[in-house]
Amino acid sequence: MLRQHLEPRLYQQTIFNTATTKNTLVVLPTGMGKTMIAELLAAHRLQSYPGSKVVMLAPTRPLVQQHHDTFLRDLELTEEETAIFTGTVQPAKRQRLWHEARVIFSTPQGLENDILGSKIKLTEVSLLIFDEAHRATGNYSYAFIAERYRKQARNERILALTASPGSDKETIAEVCKNLFIEEVESRTGSSPDVQPYIQETEIEHVLVAMPEEFKVVHGALRRCYEQRLDALRTLGIGKGALVNKTMLLKLQGALHAEAARGHKSFSSLKAMSLLAEALKVEHAVELIETQGVAALSKYVERLQAAALQRQSKAVQNLVRDVNFKAALILLEKLKEREVEHPKLRALQKVVLRALYAEKEAKIIIFNQFRDQAVRIKEAMDAISVTSRIFVGQLKKGETGMSQKEQHTILEEFRNGGFNCLIATSVAEEGLDIPKVDLVIFYEPIPSAIRTVQRRGRTGRLERGRIVVLVTEGTRDIVHRWVAHHKEKRMYRVIDEVRREMKMGDFAAKAPSINQFDEKASEERGVERKEGCISIIADHREKASTVLKELTGHDEVRLELRQLDAGDYLLSDRVVVEYKTVKDFVDSIVDGRLLQQLRGLRSYPRPIIVIEGEEDLYGVRNVHPNAILGMLAAVTVSYNIPVLFTRSGRETAALLILIAKREQERGKPDFQQHGQKPVTDAELQEYIVSGLPNVGSGLAKELLHHLKTVQGVVNASEEELRKVPKVGEKKAKAIHGIVRKEYDPGK
Repeated sequence: MLRQHLEPRLYQQTIFNTATTKNTLVVLPTGMGKTMIAELLAAHRLQSYPGSKVVMLAPTRPLVQQHHDTFLRDLELTEEETAIFTGTVQPAKRQRLWHEARVIFSTPQGLENDILGSKIKLTEVSLLIFDEAHRATGNYSYAFIAERYRKQARNERILALTASPGSDKETIAEVCKNLFIEEVESRTGSSPDVQPYIQETEIEHVLVAMPEEFKVVHGALRRCYEQRLDALRTLGIGKGALVNKTMLLKLQGALHAEAARGHKSFSSLKAMSLLAEALKVEHAVELIETQGVAALSKYVERLQAAALQRQSKAVQNLVRDVNFKAALILLEKLKEREVEHPKLRALQKVVLRALYAEKEAKIIIFNQFRDQAVRIKEAMDAISVTSRIFVGQLKKGETGMSQKEQHTILEEFRNGGFNCLIATSVAEEGLDIPKVDLVIFYEPIPSAIRTVQRRGRTGRLERGRIVVLVTEGTRDIVHRWVAHHKEKRMYRVIDEVRREMKMGDFAAKAPSINQFDEKASEERGVERKEGCISIIADHREKASTVLKELTGHDEVRLELRQLDAGDYLLSDRVVVEYKTVKDFVDSIVDGRLLQQLRGLRSYPRPIIVIEGEEDLYGVRNVHPNAILGMLAAVTVSYNIPVLFTRSGRETAALLILIAKREQERGKPDFQQHGQKPVTDAELQEYIVSGLPNVGSGLAKELLHHLKTVQGVVNASEEELRKVPKVGEKKAKAIHGIVRKEYDPGK
């Protein structure tokens, strides 16, 4: 399937050979052809398993589109054999495309939603590719999709691709376990089989001194910052420890967790406020050190606006602080005198030097802050260098960009429409921009992953160059060396994980959430009753851990709908309103709960489930009597029981038990006729499922065998009995009701 003009490199062929037999994590620096390995393996799996599918996941829409275009260019595939799944494609269309396409390119969120809604099954997928696999940690969708794939696939194979999986063993181990990795293939620029193919990359660090005027502002902000730290130490927090941003965030998280459990005191509340103030000042210090006047001015303007609107007590305290006020006065003087950070002048010199050497040179300037990206654009305009800003889709001021705008700018840059791309982190991952002559870091970043990704934007086809701008005596120096040591540690840890895998000491296979997974059940000869319990969930619950837990149970047939009331429908009479502890209290305060209670009363057996281990009376500053009064009203006035669970897993187990008991009453399948579906197929199922003893599953069977709604209605009892799961009793009931004369009194 690989087009004849393409010839894989030796190391790509070696890695491909490993990936054909084992679930493999491939760690290759950006620009060394990870996608080619994916293409080789995709072609191999499609040929080995005719009729199967390949799915490639990538975290952003531009990257999904890029992979789609690359596969079409390099493999003998037609447009009709491929499909793109993103949030812009309607679920009904994705469901149709899933059945038609051989190779699907998707964002993880889009595919996760289809799995949760039972729109697709991964049974026929012979290869699942995770691009930017380092994201497979925590609650990111990659882990859930991999777990469902392993349970459903007939011919499992996983390929994970990344330039940098993480800098510590715990993170790399988590990625490997979440993606069921059995082998790690890693290469660096110094690997013997890679060296013949790589281009030399020159790295230069340009040091600049902080202006004396900046040091005065910096000093006032530092005094403000130290006062907050001293106050925290007086409260017994952060004593004797090296205090930095990471530690402040950890302390803040710990205090919020304690408060959520109801452990509140004056000192803890005061500490939370001080930590919030310290973090804001710390950010201001970072901006004056590494960015300059424009970025800091924009930031303090937002703080002052928030203080006027009384959005935060911490912000109000901060803008009243004497040292903070002094810093603002000094900052205004710098703006009036148009004093800029020396990085801007250094940047202009570096860019002009590059364009003098090569008039058509392509340059990427990476910068962490959107406000400063605007100022960098102005600096490029001042020296007549054509440039564009490339940022993410989240709107901030006027710098947010749509996906279409991103695509247009990248195409223009590739085609030489302008020289300089000013990018935030959105351009760090995966985007294919060939022949970048120079990459400039406006500031060093203390992340091995992001440093490797930024650096990989150049030196792909020809000799590349990297310039890092560093302010002397600031965190820039620290971040430069932190990233350096993290990267070295990353490759040591990768080698260690690989050795442990070979020795069998590394448990890459994460446990299934069921007692027996599908494959184990088949090996033991256990008969699996797939989908024997029907649960309808409101589609707005997609982000809930409960929904993911429910999809992990083979006996559950889950359907997503928009419910008129409640979050989970467990039978024709039982509806469940699901709330976390915090959401329950919030709904009392904002009045939502009373409205929801009235909606729940439309069902004979409504239930409220409250999940969480936090103290119900401590999550917000609400008088306990208000909460007790509402609990009394729910149970007595509305006659709705309230049940408590500790976790998403426990909630899912409770819902399954209730649904099972309800559906064993004699009506094992049911259909909620609330919100009408929009597609023709769903509307047909909706109509047929209203017949006696017919639920969503049986409706599909009837339509599959009898072709149309008319065919179902006109069928004889004998024809109905030929449909699987329709016995004599059901056939008689269906046949009788469609021929019975309408009588509104019966």
